[in-house]
Amino acid sequence: MTDTARAPSLHPAASPPKKPGNARLEAMLKGPIFITLLSLAWPNLVMMIAQSSTGFIEAWFLSKLGIHALAGAALVLPILMLMQSMSQGAMGGGISSAVARALGAGRNAEANSLALHAVVLNTALGVICSALLIVFSKPLFELMGAKDDSLTAALAYAQIAFPGLILMWIMNALASVIRGSGNMLTPGLVISGGAVLLVPISPLFIFGLGPFPALGIAGAGWALVVYYGAGTAILLWYVMSGKNLARLQWGPLHWPPMRNILAVGGLATLNPLLTNGLIASTTALVGAYLGTAALAGYGTAARLEYLIFPVAFGIGAPLVAMVASNLGANQQERALKIALTGGAMSFVVAETIGLAAAIWPYHWMGLFGEDPAMIEAGVAYLRVVGPFFGFFGLGFTLYFAAQGARKLTWPLTSGVLRLAVAVLGGWAILHFTASLPLFFVASSLAMTLYGVVILMTTNRRMWFK
Repeated sequence: MTDTARAPSLHPAASPPKKPGNARLEAMLKGPIFITLLSLAWPNLVMMIAQSSTGFIEAWFLSKLGIHALAGAALVLPILMLMQSMSQGAMGGGISSAVARALGAGRNAEANSLALHAVVLNTALGVICSALLIVFSKPLFELMGAKDDSLTAALAYAQIAFPGLILMWIMNALASVIRGSGNMLTPGLVISGGAVLLVPISPLFIFGLGPFPALGIAGAGWALVVYYGAGTAILLWYVMSGKNLARLQWGPLHWPPMRNILAVGGLATLNPLLTNGLIASTTALVGAYLGTAALAGYGTAARLEYLIFPVAFGIGAPLVAMVASNLGANQQERALKIALTGGAMSFVVAETIGLAAAIWPYHWMGLFGEDPAMIEAGVAYLRVVGPFFGFFGLGFTLYFAAQGARKLTWPLTSGVLRLAVAVLGGWAILHFTASLPLFFVASSLAMTLYGVVILMTTNRRMWFK
């Protein structure tokens, strides 16, 4: 054998390049926490802010149809947001948590199976929820204080939007599978692109143009159906193509993967029920005690509170994946640091939004009408509740971290506490004083308690007990 043959190579072969999905997983497990979380969160933040902004733009379009259309939309909005939160935040968190935990432990075949079961589960839930809402929409709106023209407007919107919710549930299942692999950019781009597309489509369907008839408030519902359909088609192709670490492959269904998802996602659906139930209940109280103008004003102002949802989800979705993958890799203290870092980030962003709304409330309310009673009701809400938005963002983001840890007892307990203080306390205030500002004080107190209780229990390492 020659010396050349015996000599060791001075240039060892370079290691094969890492696949993008594997690099994302390694960053979640070993990368700098703040930088990694920020890099994963910004696509979600952009996506969710774009998605929520379309709701504000839609409200501006609907305000051109009059105060009753605005009041009708205010009644439908909490239900749409409930479905969004259940499919994307609750079940979506359960899906992402299960996929991330499997990938973090190196069980790729299990992650593939979870992708299929996630789509099947969300489809079934979407069909059930859509059917129930279609059947019970009228008594539900009446219970929320709708009557006459505002009830007619709400029903016209709902009869189109509620059947389209099935597509929304499927779209969010697919997006959650992708997020579980640490890929926040792809679902962010798809959903943001669809949200931007809503801006020209909504007025086209609402007011009509050329061959398109003017559909009024029902046009807003048709615009949502188009948006959900396009997003579902693109994400379905991506997950089936093999580009994602967890690939959707058709095969037999089994109970254990569904149980894995439902262990977190099923229980987590209680949180959006509490959150959106709170907004729906307080909306009903305002409508019942103070009338249509106050209902429209409060509903319009509360749309800004819904801007906290995208902030919390934008940061919270990567928290689910990061916390779950680190716990799957048995890195408990790192998982806790990730959660607290994400909570602090969300508090700062949400508090900035709330303070801006409290300082310039007329700028916001003036976009949606000129009715003095409507504007004053919304201004009162923004001035009293806005400074406490940070606590809502903090608590809601830590709820996502708890999904990754599969420990939801305290976040749900905090949600029940917030609901009790805001609704029961608010009812007592309106019943005995009919004071809208005092009603909003109860909402502020409830929001603060929600954030503080979740923070305290998380910081005391309740996950590990």
